[in-house]
Amino acid sequence: MSSSISILVTLNEHYLPQLEVMLTSLHASNPGETVSVWLIHRSLTPAHLARLERRCGLLGFSLHPLTAGEELFKDAPLTRQYPQEMYYRLLAGQLLPAELHRVIYLDPDILVINPLRPLWELDLEGRMFAAAAHTGKTELANSVNQVRLGTNHGYFNSGVLLMDLDAARRFIDPTALFAFTRKHARELLFPDQDLLNMLYGERVLALDDAVWNYDARNYNNYYLRSGGDCDMDWVFTHTAVLHFCGKAKPWKPGYHRRFGPLYKHYMRLTALALPE
Repeated sequence: MSSSISILVTLNEHYLPQLEVMLTSLHASNPGETVSVWLIHRSLTPAHLARLERRCGLLGFSLHPLTAGEELFKDAPLTRQYPQEMYYRLLAGQLLPAELHRVIYLDPDILVINPLRPLWELDLEGRMFAAAAHTGKTELANSVNQVRLGTNHGYFNSGVLLMDLDAARRFIDPTALFAFTRKHARELLFPDQDLLNMLYGERVLALDDAVWNYDARNYNNYYLRSGGDCDMDWVFTHTAVLHFCGKAKPWKPGYHRRFGPLYKHYMRLTALALPE
């Protein structure tokens, strides 16, 4: 396994500021690590990429931008609800170089607050992905999604994925993926995440969400479920990935939730290192 940690991000220009904050937090929480950032996109301009190159240079990361060609998606159902970008993480095996065997996908609305090395070196036990289901206070959401999608496993969040790219190249057929999407379009509320669960959920190794995909909305739920063990000290010591799920975001005005000040701290560090 490569000693360098490979990170995958897929986004458009609207989430570039959040990507920069995420990378700042990743650097601060992973001292001494060699990190390669793989970016799949189709609309970023040379100016966008130049700024991101400068950001990665300041952090000591290497940046590898890849423009997703149209040929792979010529038969894909593409609408406003199903943009081309939604397929990128599931088709990462086809889009990334063959010599890349493993990658950690991260949504941009994330802070990395502890080392990613344990996730990077995790034994996938023959699975294609590792992901976490957001447990929350009860299992109601998982149960609802199991009934909605006809699955019998937890409803995995696609915002943090450890991916075996070789397995993805063997088992994910783009033509079959597009045909399934077309057939089940009315059932897909969260399209890429639903596809992950419906098609590949049995190939997912479950992660502890409190460590690897902590839902920043649900501090009280984690605290109650743990009998008071999962307090703020526990989060700062054990949680690696803090995920700002949902519509309320800490970079928007009026965000007053618990981890908002921490996000603003990393926003400030990001701005100081590379001013506009």
